[in-house]
Amino acid sequence: MSQAKVDRYKEEKANRKKTMKKEKQLRIISTICTTVVCAVIVGWIGYSAYGYFRNGDTNAAASRTEVNVDALNDYLSGLQTADSEE
Repeated sequence: MSQAKVDRYKEEKANRKKTMKKEKQLRIISTICTTVVCAVIVGWIGYSAYGYFRNGDTNAAASRTEVNVDALNDYLSGLQTADSEE
């Protein structure tokens, strides 16, 4: 082995505990962040579903709306008479 490799190995060996501690901390932080993000997503989906189904109950008693289509019927009957005249 060259002297540079030996020196690098000794330096890595001396800092191995620090390096392992940092890696462990990063792994723990990553796990916590992932768990929080998943919990937020699940909570959001649950809240949205609750709101959707809750609003579905109020729509059951919807009011009835009537539409006046007399003008449309007059227009269509006028088109039919124009076609029959040609």
